[in-house]
Amino acid sequence: MAEITAALVKELREKSGVGMMDCKKALQENDGNVEASIDWLRAKGLSKAANKADRIAAEGLVAVATSSDGKGAVGAAIELNAETDFVARNELFQNLARKAAKAALATEGDTVDNVKQASVDGETVEAAITHLIATIGENMVLRRTVRFTVSEGVVANYVHNAVAPDLGKIAVLVALESAGDKTALNELGRKIAMHVAATNPLSLSTDDLDPAAVEKERAIFSEQAAASGKPPGVVEKMVEGRLRKFYEEVVLTKQSFVMNPDQTIEQLVAEAGKTLGSPVTIKAFVRLALGEGVEKKVDDFAAEVASMTGGA
Repeated sequence: MAEITAALVKELREKSGVGMMDCKKALQENDGNVEASIDWLRAKGLSKAANKADRIAAEGLVAVATSSDGKGAVGAAIELNAETDFVARNELFQNLARKAAKAALATEGDTVDNVKQASVDGETVEAAITHLIATIGENMVLRRTVRFTVSEGVVANYVHNAVAPDLGKIAVLVALESAGDKTALNELGRKIAMHVAATNPLSLSTDDLDPAAVEKERAIFSEQAAASGKPPGVVEKMVEGRLRKFYEEVVLTKQSFVMNPDQTIEQLVAEAGKTLGSPVTIKAFVRLALGEGVEKKVDDFAAEVASMTGGA
């Protein structure tokens, strides 16, 4: 029997678009013959996935999974895309999204490749996606994955526009570090997660803000203030005042809490720490909104007709 090398598997994967494990199995079944393996994959229906790979997948679901172990906790969120919202309502697709989130929860490192190679129900996440593409007939992409851990505390979550438990259009994770009561911490974390879903902050603190974004705002504010014709000293104070306002709008800890606008998130957390008898720190947060940043195809029927008729 021919040796099934990594190079052979890679070649078949590039030609078929099918996952590595299925490519390896196909080569084993066909004595290392790549062309015969392609036919074998086609017969199994797996190579259908390759024909879908160039289609834009901007619909789908975001999913979350969390677990607590002793003092610590882990939380993960993933985005699994498909071509249409109809597929997002499919139970098979929803189950796959849940499995991918659980795989991300159990996978050290939060890269998409790591999660794809994680095992679920006896196969990799990547293979499960490939099989479902062949079954449903739409392109699917595991686009993003995030994983938080705390040694003591909780990783709370909130799913907005939920279509089923832990599945929806916007997913938020908030990692809180504290020795306080976990039930109370989870309640606090969920409130902050709901706030994040509503306000979409750019960073956790002012130090975490992209310096380029800050400088861009500073330049705009400087130009606006200078146009007032006021002395340089006054202009500088005007710029700093507008930057503070900017921070209050985009930095999570500086934002006014949506459930109590008289209180900032920073103040909310400090107050919770006093109530719990243990300091509370927001270690990290993430907000995954389905399809953000994906260029969606917009069908222009009139333009298509015009091109077919030569513009007549």
